Amino acid sequence: MRSLILGLAVLAAATPAFAQEARDERPRRTRIGLGPQLVPSFPGSDSYQLRPFIDVSRARGDDDFAFEAPDESAGFPLLRTNGFSVGPAIGIEGKRRSRDVGGVLSEVGFTVELGGFVQVQLTDAIRLRAEARKGVNGHKGLNAMIGADYVLRDHDRWLVAIGPRLTLADDRYMNAYFGVSPGDAARSGLPIYDAGGGVQAVGATVGVLRQLNDRWGISGYAKYDRLTGDAGDSPVVAAFGSRNQVSGGLALSYTFD
Repeated sequence: MRSLILGLAVLAAATPAFAQEARDERPRRTRIGLGPQLVPSFPGSDSYQLRPFIDVSRARGDDDFAFEAPDESAGFPLLRTNGFSVGPAIGIEGKRRSRDVGGVLSEVGFTVELGGFVQVQLTDAIRLRAEARKGVNGHKGLNAMIGADYVLRDHDRWLVAIGPRLTLADDRYMNAYFGVSPGDAARSGLPIYDAGGGVQAVGATVGVLRQLNDRWGISGYAKYDRLTGDAGDSPVVAAFGSRNQVSGGLALSYTFD
């Protein structure tokens, strides 16, 4: 899920990402997309918040812009060869305020997540990607996403992508959002619940892009996740949230040399 901080991170990382192409003298093109997206306020929430939907892409000459799924973390490849790439990943997770969960459960602070990704372009149309991020504050847990995308495109004129997603998390992350401590149980009346690590959600993402002319284009996405395992069975979700997690966004893009 994109946000302002992620967009700025991508923009700042643009030069290192293309440093390996320093010998290519063709002019660079940059495409910047900006618009709104609606996402769950925090994992397991049944309320939503509006955030910026930002994408920054770069290419050389007449090369197509590289495909990026709308729900992947901000990052850039440190190593890229023969369809394989690896690099850092940056994510954020919104704050869960006590009043968001009836005023009876613990707050989880806004979280910056740092980690990395690995992706493989199996064919022109099929891409696999895995990423993992660790919260440096806030929930302080570890979460990961594994996904595949089937991409149909006519160069940069239009693009449609769809693919499944598997989200995983460790004990600390799961308990931050889905667990009920003894203190929380005493205040809320919910049962004590120890949410173990494992699969958090399964779902799918679809993204579309249409270039209107040489400069302007539009893009959008929709994503659905179904909480499962200890996350789906959590009394926190039953009392204050939803197992169904939906998000989507729409952006206007501008391409310049």
